Amino acid sequence: MRKNYILDANILIHDPNSLLQFADNTVIIPVGVISEIDRFKKERTDRGYNARAVVRLLDSLRNEQSLAYGVTLDSGGQVKVYCDPDNPLENGKGPADAEILRVAQSIQTADPQTPVIIVTKDINLRIRADAAGLHAEDYESDRVQLADLYSGQSERVLDPQAFADFQANGQLPISDTVVVPNEYVLLRCPSTRTTALARVDTEARNLISLQEPDKSLCGIKPRNKEQYFAIDALLDERIQMVTLMGKAGTGKTLLAIAAALHLSVKRRRYRGMLVCRPIFPVGRDLGYLPGDIGRKLDPWMKPVEDTIEFLLDAGGPIRNHEDCAGLISGGLIEVQPLTYIRGRSISNRFVVIDEAQNLTPLEVKTIITRIGEAAKVVLTGDPYQIDNPYVDANSNGFAYLVNRFRAESIAAHIELRKGERSLLAELAANLL
Repeated sequence: MRKNYILDANILIHDPNSLLQFADNTVIIPVGVISEIDRFKKERTDRGYNARAVVRLLDSLRNEQSLAYGVTLDSGGQVKVYCDPDNPLENGKGPADAEILRVAQSIQTADPQTPVIIVTKDINLRIRADAAGLHAEDYESDRVQLADLYSGQSERVLDPQAFADFQANGQLPISDTVVVPNEYVLLRCPSTRTTALARVDTEARNLISLQEPDKSLCGIKPRNKEQYFAIDALLDERIQMVTLMGKAGTGKTLLAIAAALHLSVKRRRYRGMLVCRPIFPVGRDLGYLPGDIGRKLDPWMKPVEDTIEFLLDAGGPIRNHEDCAGLISGGLIEVQPLTYIRGRSISNRFVVIDEAQNLTPLEVKTIITRIGEAAKVVLTGDPYQIDNPYVDANSNGFAYLVNRFRAESIAAHIELRKGERSLLAELAANLL
């Protein structure tokens, strides 16, 4: 049964191609939503970029047919821009939310046999729609239920002989017909009550033992099995993308930056390291801060610098540099906000994307497509700590990426579960 979907501006900003994702149904965009998008199009942010992408897409559709009567898509659906014929001069003048509700009621009255659904990320608008007797829902096409998200690890029980073979040879053949590439495994031998850690190597169809640094990783050592898993993935240069998920204090950012320093600065396996973070302060515009670009970025990049300073204190100077400022000025480390990554081609670098849970699926795609040859990218995120109002625990780009790359042999995912920062931090993460 065909349906009429009315899109809010936040859906189009979240995914400019969303109006093409509704199969053979009709997508309706009120003129007020177009006016709201128009306010963002001059911003030099991802929101501004997406707003411009929406406008360009609608303009390209307009060249084929009239948006007022509906443009037929390849999927069999239609896209319309709704303008109230009774009050054409009032369209887009009031609040967009009110216009969306008014348009939904008008369309439902005119065609009561066709379901009308408002699609919005605004929870308050969904509540108001329900109170008005209208159906409203979130954008579902890129949602991944966090409870069902792949954890990157499993357990296997081995008999004493198989367990002994693994310990002696560092590998063990897999008889499974279907295995997940780079899945980490806790091996148990009940008769001897011993355990071992392994990773699935799909090319050789083996369970293989984990690799560790000769001494420590910039002065730190793993404290639990998930951290052992993470270090193995971070140090294996054949794995080009690693995603580390965990609550605050589990060590995801610390391990990622430690591995980046170890491989790019100490061992020189990469030309350098790049650390990026999305910027989501109370006010997002960097222009409100005084000084040059360096001073503007300092508050947002300070968590990265603190982590590097901690590693230098723990592991000692690197190439005679005793502080983060020396490594940055020497060109060994580049720290920047994600705002400036668009358009770059990043090759032969170890790239760390911190706080990736604040990214949309489209932004994650933009970032990963920037990664060139001989480069490695690590994304860290905590889906329970999201500051971006346009995504939630189930619709953020980090979870979307984990789900889509699960079966790829060049990617690995580890969920860090135990907090190691301090007892207080662990209690706060669990209780507050």
